[in-house]
Amino acid sequence: MRRRRRREGADGFSLSFLDCICCGFGAIILLLVLTKIGEPRVLEQARLDLDGLVAKLEEELHQIRGETEVLNRDLTARRQQLSEEQTRIARLQGDLSGIEGQFAASRQMSEVSDIIAGRLLAARQEMSEEMQRLLGASHRRQASDDLVGGIPVDSEYIIFVIDTSGSMFNHAWPLVTRKMAQVLDIYPRVKGIQVMNDMGQYMFSQYVGKWIPDTPGRRKAILAALQSWNVFSNSSPVEGIQQAIRAFADPDKKISIYVLGDEFTGRSIDDVLDAVERINQRDAAGNRHVRIHAIGFPVIFSVSGVSESTGVRFATLMRLLCRENGGTFVGLESIRP
Repeated sequence: MRRRRRREGADGFSLSFLDCICCGFGAIILLLVLTKIGEPRVLEQARLDLDGLVAKLEEELHQIRGETEVLNRDLTARRQQLSEEQTRIARLQGDLSGIEGQFAASRQMSEVSDIIAGRLLAARQEMSEEMQRLLGASHRRQASDDLVGGIPVDSEYIIFVIDTSGSMFNHAWPLVTRKMAQVLDIYPRVKGIQVMNDMGQYMFSQYVGKWIPDTPGRRKAILAALQSWNVFSNSSPVEGIQQAIRAFADPDKKISIYVLGDEFTGRSIDDVLDAVERINQRDAAGNRHVRIHAIGFPVIFSVSGVSESTGVRFATLMRLLCRENGGTFVGLESIRP
């Protein structure tokens, strides 16, 4: 009895263990079955998501390719435009080179013509002096008593406009001093004197806008101050002439301006003539309020390696300016005192 009970107890344990194992295996199989049933849905959703992403990327790729094609067309057009501009620049550079060559040639011809005109003017003046000498003393006696060397000396007031540039001061200053003294000598007595440079700067600051009294002492002081008077100058007498006319022109006074210089560096002779004509009015008899004379110093023609064009232009300007303003232009032959 005791053995049977022990066997029955062992069999009951064995069946329970097997039941547990079978249930566990069944649960595992059930889990696997459930997992396999849900997996196709997840895969299908993932496939759909990937297809949508691929379609989006392909659309973006097509868009990028379209933009690239547009940019390539623009780049090609810009390259073609750049090539055309480079060709145009090359053509313009060729035209510029041609124009520069023509300008250089014309400027050279202009300088040559100016030199020829100046030398013809000097030759004409020498002929006039030679003709006067050949005519003899009888012709000179018939001339007006108010003329000295062809220059009217009936003025009561005289103004000197002197070029104080380096070319004048370094090469012709002793002759400038001598010629100024000679001009003063042909006017033994005047009512007033004034001295300024070609820029319109006064020699004596205490007499700005006023006449210097004519006394022997004042004349000596003027010539003494002239010895070392070396102020800035632009080698153009225009400013000094205009300043003198504006400051001292008076219809009730007989005034003469004496311009002493060697160059005209301005741009236009006609502009100077027009400007002086506007400010130097005529009186009832048709005479200018201020008479303009000039003495030309051939400094530019005497210095080697310097273009003569500015000297010729000065002579041309002064000849025309003196003729239109009742004066006389005298061109010197040498800068030696």
